[in-house]
Amino acid sequence: MIVFNVHDMTCGHCAGLINKAVHDIDPAARVEIDLTTHRVTIASATAEAGELRQAIQEAGYTPEVVS
Repeated sequence: MIVFNVHDMTCGHCAGLINKAVHDIDPAARVEIDLTTHRVTIASATAEAGELRQAIQEAGYTPEVVS
């Protein structure tokens, strides 16, 4: 599991864009988004944290990896 805090994700539209960005990298990824905590949890068999972080950044957001 890869977990990001995305503090500038504030609404369902934001969540949808992030979900799409992740699925563009790995269509089989499981994505859980919690708008209240601004947390995105991703289970991916093919993509690494750096790739997913870049995809979210390209969608216009600032993900921070949670260790």
